[in-house]
Amino acid sequence: MIMKLFSSSSRSRERFLEAILQSAIEYAIISMDLDGLVTTWNEGARRLLGWEEAEIIGKPAAVIFTQEDLQAGIVQREMAAALAEGHGNDERWHVRKDGSRFWASGQMMALTSDDGEVEGFVKILRDRTEQRENEERQRVLMHELSHRMKNTLTVVQAITSQSFRNAGSMEDAEQAISARINAYSKAHDILLQQNWLSTTMATIVEATAVNLGLETSGRFKASGPAVELGPQAALCFSLVLHELVTNAHKYGALSADTGTVEIDWSVRDEASDKRLNFNWQEVGGPAVEAPTKKGFGSRLISSSLSAFGEVAVDFATTGLVLRLDASLQKLQYKNYSDTEE
Repeated sequence: MIMKLFSSSSRSRERFLEAILQSAIEYAIISMDLDGLVTTWNEGARRLLGWEEAEIIGKPAAVIFTQEDLQAGIVQREMAAALAEGHGNDERWHVRKDGSRFWASGQMMALTSDDGEVEGFVKILRDRTEQRENEERQRVLMHELSHRMKNTLTVVQAITSQSFRNAGSMEDAEQAISARINAYSKAHDILLQQNWLSTTMATIVEATAVNLGLETSGRFKASGPAVELGPQAALCFSLVLHELVTNAHKYGALSADTGTVEIDWSVRDEASDKRLNFNWQEVGGPAVEAPTKKGFGSRLISSSLSAFGEVAVDFATTGLVLRLDASLQKLQYKNYSDTEE
């Protein structure tokens, strides 16, 4: 019905179609001849691609394709699809005048005369960069979540297995599993508050003290500079500190009224590497005897902390001493794709 309004005037019909073409500013609409040279260039194309109509008319439309696609013959394939199937789908990176890239979706279609002869092509594009980036972020997040879930389940499985293996009764096993998973969960909460990027050594130490009711105790002392920990190191220290404090309560310095735990850490430069010195020392508790066999805590310390550096454990009669000399770069690594042991 609309076209009938202009049946008496081809010029009016042309102006009407031109108005539609130029008002579609969200779409780049480009027509080209059989040689691929631009014949029309709408306002949407100017906004999206950057070339003014006067400087692009008569130039190859191929300039909007990436070099990779040009070498792969994508332009020719789109034209061939347009001729054979009526349209050639377009879902790929394109190039603006300033050289920047954007992700576009659209089609190329053949333009025919009244007698059906092909006279050229029209290409319609829409910028989908934001949508693609959102999809890519979603894909990365899902991949990251999958790793975290697998790693968490692996740790929980190890905690459960080792707790049962070393428990004297089902009740002891239940209490140990609950306490260890709770410590692990608290570390997760801390990391989630920081978008799972990092936390500090002081935060992990403080969380351990709070979790075990030692935050106001003068028998649990900690000091050291601000040191950032990546997710894996933070989770590792949470479990290790939980085991150390628990053992100190059962057998070490915190089992006696006069005993204390002293934690300190420092950073030193060594060649091109920054190193962390971490020390745990128990003082004033009962005389210490080296265990005859390794329990969950001992295995956890040796397997977890040794991934970051050199671990030394001394069952001195005056109190347990643990020292870690670790690479700060390893401790601050933010990739969570590696499974914790």
